[in-house]
Amino acid sequence: MKKTLSITYTALCTAIISVCSLISVPLPSGVPITMQTFAVSLGGFILGKKKGAVAVLIYIILGSFGIPVFSGFRGGLSVLTGITGGFLSGFIITSFLCGLSTQTDKKVLKALLIVSGVICLHLIGCIQFSLLTSSSLLYAFITVSAPFIAKDIISVIIAQLIYKKLKFYLKTDNFK
Repeated sequence: MKKTLSITYTALCTAIISVCSLISVPLPSGVPITMQTFAVSLGGFILGKKKGAVAVLIYIILGSFGIPVFSGFRGGLSVLTGITGGFLSGFIITSFLCGLSTQTDKKVLKALLIVSGVICLHLIGCIQFSLLTSSSLLYAFITVSAPFIAKDIISVIIAQLIYKKLKFYLKTDNFK
């Protein structure tokens, strides 16, 4: 029963990430505003570090096979190797660190882990954007990261608040 519940929650979190990716507002930079960071962090909080990262990895694998789960109803390896692909890869680390934050009661450490997840997400995204557009990291940061940092931090905070309200009912600690 515990294994079935774990698989079900992982699949559900993958589905939530997919749906939240489809809710997007395109921007001139090519990096859209989505709810992915919210869904990825919520998955990490609910599932824990390993299964949260696995849910994101499954989402990426589905998209890489051409299933249109990425923003703008896109799919395929070209998205992963494109200007937004670094952000998709960074989501694995974000989910892992959000999940890891649930294993400590120390508020400062918890906050550091969560903020580190957002920093890693943006760093990986900026590096790939910079390499593919032959632009500086500063330009990449200003173009595709800075406009999203506040939204992403708010998204993670909202995901954590929702997790705190749901964790009693979900009983996810049984399979983390």
